[in-house]
Amino acid sequence: MNGARRQPLPGGRWFFQHGPIDCVIGAEGEPLAVAQAFEAAWARFQGVLTELVAELGLLRMNLAAVPGHSVAAGGPVAQRMVAACRPYAAQGEFITAMAAVAGSVAQELVGHFQLPGVQRAYVNNGGDIALHLAPGEAFEIGLVMDPRHAVPGIDGRFRIDAASGVRGIATSGWRGRSLSLGIADSVTVLAETAAQADAAATMLGNAVNVDDARIVRAAANSVRDDSDLGHLLVTLGVPALPAPQVALALASGAALAGREIGAGRIVAAALCLQGQMRQVASQVFHGSRRGLVGPILSPMPKLQSEHPACTEA
Repeated sequence: MNGARRQPLPGGRWFFQHGPIDCVIGAEGEPLAVAQAFEAAWARFQGVLTELVAELGLLRMNLAAVPGHSVAAGGPVAQRMVAACRPYAAQGEFITAMAAVAGSVAQELVGHFQLPGVQRAYVNNGGDIALHLAPGEAFEIGLVMDPRHAVPGIDGRFRIDAASGVRGIATSGWRGRSLSLGIADSVTVLAETAAQADAAATMLGNAVNVDDARIVRAAANSVRDDSDLGHLLVTLGVPALPAPQVALALASGAALAGREIGAGRIVAAALCLQGQMRQVASQVFHGSRRGLVGPILSPMPKLQSEHPACTEA
């Protein structure tokens, strides 16, 4: 296994890489505090992959099949992964802790920036993002509906400030780095933590789905022999679908997003498929005007959710 490496990036950012983990990290604040935070995050980063590899057997297990399993002896990243995924397993859904790996790693690293003098920071682990925001600070986040474009444009923007409580953003879809059971081009989730956002984005991405014989699917372990999804069918290709089918697939994902908001596991979600978008947000979050601004500024079709905890964007 190659060793961890880092390199500076423009704007005072850093790139940390070790095996499959690629993190872009940015921070602002008092220079000495920011420098100390980067060094602490780097020291922690160098051991993360080794810890995860040692626990890989557990992390690839279907948690729904081991409801009594505990990871009390595992490392903090593994424990966070399992905790984020356990609610779905408790409902009988197939899920492994790997569904939250990127968000959990980002969350582990951003903790080192929660220091006096660091005003705001982010850890972007392949699109799954953990945030640190001191009181009064905010980030503006860009959203891309379809990552297949060679130079994807920003299709929408939303603002997250410290008062919103959101500290995690994750995106999933069948075109991403991880395999998906669904057909979403992208599903972006906002939650209190990056681990929660990551797990939820995976499940919502799976839920954006519809039956169509033209959709190309194959067993996950035939695509990647080390996949934690085993024989489950994953999406390899999606043709242009009629608008009613697109709407049906998005409605399925949006219904789950509403239930997740009602359960308190996520705050908002934007689900995208073939030019259509559905947005679901907590009334508390959306109505407070402290978090999402717009929330998506581009003119997009809106979801009218029947869930009492949700509001259309």
